[in-house]
Amino acid sequence: MRSTPDRLLRSEATRQRATFLELFLDLVFVFALTRISARLIADFTDGQRGVYTGLGQALLLFLALWAVWSVTVWSTSWLDPDAPIVQTVIIMTLVGAMTMAVAVPQGFGTRASLFAITLVTLQIGRVVFFHVAGHGRPDPQQSIRILFWFGLSAPLWVVGGLVNDGTVRGALWTLAVLTDYAGLFLGWPTPRLGAQRLGVQMIAAEHLAERYQQFLLIALGEAIFVIGLAFSGSEFRTDQTGGFVLALASTVLLWRIYFHVAGGMLSSAVDRSRNPARLATDMAFAHMVMIAGIVLTGVGFELFIAEPLGHLPAAWLIAIFGGPVLFLAGRSALEYQVFGRVSRSRLAGLLAFGLLIPAALHLQPLTAGAVAAVVLLGVATADARRSRHRSPETPTPPY
Repeated sequence: MRSTPDRLLRSEATRQRATFLELFLDLVFVFALTRISARLIADFTDGQRGVYTGLGQALLLFLALWAVWSVTVWSTSWLDPDAPIVQTVIIMTLVGAMTMAVAVPQGFGTRASLFAITLVTLQIGRVVFFHVAGHGRPDPQQSIRILFWFGLSAPLWVVGGLVNDGTVRGALWTLAVLTDYAGLFLGWPTPRLGAQRLGVQMIAAEHLAERYQQFLLIALGEAIFVIGLAFSGSEFRTDQTGGFVLALASTVLLWRIYFHVAGGMLSSAVDRSRNPARLATDMAFAHMVMIAGIVLTGVGFELFIAEPLGHLPAAWLIAIFGGPVLFLAGRSALEYQVFGRVSRSRLAGLLAFGLLIPAALHLQPLTAGAVAAVVLLGVATADARRSRHRSPETPTPPY
């Protein structure tokens, strides 16, 4: 029977497949990203929390949600997704992530304790459940490693959620996030057991690559949702219509830049890597940066669609320029992970954004958005020109 502990690992027949239950789980994270965006839009427009405070808080909430998704994806990339134990863990994740997403709007306020306690219960609970239900298989030591690190961060999350001081909460949750990500990045090194990344013995490369690609598409879909919501609530003036068209075109450019060559060759890169576990982990961080950039870019879309003309608050450039910068930075990291080098077009795009900031401070919001779109168009055009003059590339991961 597939449900026995000996059959928890993926078989060859399931190595390339993302199940409908995994895609169902992604729907929860669509909602979570919309809640993050809504928080940020409020921070840029109503000023109650302050832009920089709001950005920091939203980042911590986003990183907590991303950690939940990343560990789930790693688990389902080496475990059989049809095994009842694995499906139960995915459903537990779905319920927990949905609860966390509902708490996001007041995640640093009245629902901070709900967010923190749900996160800790989910992260520890599913490891314990899998270990007990699977009778310690396939790797009991890995459960101990993960629980050790979650045990370090859990008090920080819980105490931070219960205190009433926002500054103290921010400090405690920052330490908790750093602890969680250090464990994930390093492979949860534990006294006497050492370190080992999830699925190091058998990674379903195509499945893992597909899951990263799917989540990035989810982020692009969330940006489209923001665009549609902003324009449908506008007065349909000519300038707002221009902002709507510009935002859609920018989203297409983000899609094009991501999937041009490197974004479509993730599975081949993992297969060819000398250290696939490390490469897959690094790819997770690269996608995290890109997705954060897409969410922030979507906030910029909302700003210049709703208020296309007039004075441009300097803080708005954090979204209008900062979002594409984060995306290009993450995309540059991904290109290095796949090919062992970074295209000049990515570096030129990043440099262009930096040089244009002083001039952009004197532009109108819609014009600033157009400048960002022109830079992205330049990167995409350079990619297309390079592809026409070069033979197809083969992934050459640096490790």
